[in-house]
Amino acid sequence: MSQFSASAAASAIVLRDLTYDWPDGSVALSDVSGTFPVGRTGLVGRNGAGKSTLLRLIAGELTPTAGTISTSGDVAYLPQSLTLRRETTIAELLGIAGTLSALRAIEAGDVDVRNFDAVGDDWDIESRADEALHQIGFTARELDRSVAEVSGGEAMLIAITGLRLRRAQITLLDEPTNNLDRRTRARLGAYIDDWPGTLVVVSHDLELLERMEHTSELYGGDLTTFGGPYSAWQLHIEQEQAAAVQAARAAQQALKVEKRQRVEAETKLARRARTGRKTQLEGGIPKILAGRRANSAQVAAGSMRASLDGHVQAAQASVDAADSRVREDDHISLDLPDPEVPRGRRLIEFNGADRAIVVQGPERVALVGPNGAGKSTLLERLVSGGGEGGPDTGVAHEVGSRALSASPSGRLLTDRVGYLPQRLDGLDDEASALENVRAVAPSVPPGTIRNGLARLLLRGGSVDRPVRTLSGGERFRVSLARLLLADPPAQLLVLDEPTNNLDLTSVAQLAEALDAYRGALLIVSHDQAFLQRIRVDTVIEIGADGQLRELGALPTTTVG
Repeated sequence: MSQFSASAAASAIVLRDLTYDWPDGSVALSDVSGTFPVGRTGLVGRNGAGKSTLLRLIAGELTPTAGTISTSGDVAYLPQSLTLRRETTIAELLGIAGTLSALRAIEAGDVDVRNFDAVGDDWDIESRADEALHQIGFTARELDRSVAEVSGGEAMLIAITGLRLRRAQITLLDEPTNNLDRRTRARLGAYIDDWPGTLVVVSHDLELLERMEHTSELYGGDLTTFGGPYSAWQLHIEQEQAAAVQAARAAQQALKVEKRQRVEAETKLARRARTGRKTQLEGGIPKILAGRRANSAQVAAGSMRASLDGHVQAAQASVDAADSRVREDDHISLDLPDPEVPRGRRLIEFNGADRAIVVQGPERVALVGPNGAGKSTLLERLVSGGGEGGPDTGVAHEVGSRALSASPSGRLLTDRVGYLPQRLDGLDDEASALENVRAVAPSVPPGTIRNGLARLLLRGGSVDRPVRTLSGGERFRVSLARLLLADPPAQLLVLDEPTNNLDLTSVAQLAEALDAYRGALLIVSHDQAFLQRIRVDTVIEIGADGQLRELGALPTTTVG
């Protein structure tokens, strides 16, 4: 049932009994019906609810097992996994690679008519691309650079710029603010406000969701749409849940009353039966009359029991119906082994602008800086070149089209390191979640690993399915499990944008998981609230000059 009344004529996307099964037979979506109205809609739901799968179905990347999808025009799509496609070029991100290739072939003397058809009227495509790229700090000279050569935030912004230039009638964005710093998120927000055509956005970014005209939720296999931004939808859900909890309590109380009355009635019936037997034994009434009375009493008792049992069953049904409307949030509860990190144990040494910066003991350190500053590159080099006594990991990098002279560097002083890359590309996509975790904990029994995965809310078929079929949130949980369930346990966890692809509930659950970890943390994140939640001790910044500086405690204003 929808909270937003929209006729089919006012709907950009219509779903009818949509079902999708994965190749192994597990169900991703079942008989989903609903509409996405014209305008800007935020699609929310818990990780694993099927949001990304639904977008892929609408975009045509997946074929429904059953049901239909109708759209009012052409569909453009930004996938959540964009940054995993490391060989993709900037030209491909912009959606102009085919046209550009044909244009270059013509300029080289190739007169094949197919090249002219590919170019069409876009003879100025390179100059228009250069103009668009200049607005986000790049130039047309960089069209052949790959995703692997730019930051995750820059790749997202380039792809979004390309979608905006395409001007499709319907655009689907899956977690578009992943990896974006605050300045770039503000730029995206301005894009969103005057986006050409209909927009459906999956995001955990509250500020972005507040820019939406409608909010759709995928929950329990149902798609409902509410007329208003996220805050209005959330208030509606809170009020609805408060009423549901109250109704559940009232139903429970009514059930208790019915059960008590049933017990009291049974007691009365037993007392009457004893009285009747006593009277009969004492010869107070003739045997024939006593027998008739006994039969009549049995019939009456049976009728009363049936009536009271019906009342109890009805009350139980009311409880079940009321309970089904109450949402329960799962919580992560882990009991992790002690990685044994004394407070004086030195784990990382960075070369700061004016002095060495040391991470030691169970410290929690945030590494911040603008998109393209080299945060992810520093972490990658640190981990790949680390190990106790390893060499300094100098990072030659660029910010947009500006090469930096400074190279932030550092070295690891421990071999027991767990690393969560921003792109989540450290998993074996063809292996299952269980197999991926067993690779880092080979001596741990499979049953123990399954229990750990369940505590990280990975259960049932998701544990045995190939990782490539999992949602972004589920994929993240597998990556997190490899860190937290490794044997021996890591003394240092290095996390690059760990809240990417996570809904708001899952972000809180991640914080709960990290609460159980007693080693050191080095985290890159633009999520200020998350950094505060996990109680970061120290902030290190990569400045615009490429130098590392220790800023001290986490400021109350937004960083990064």
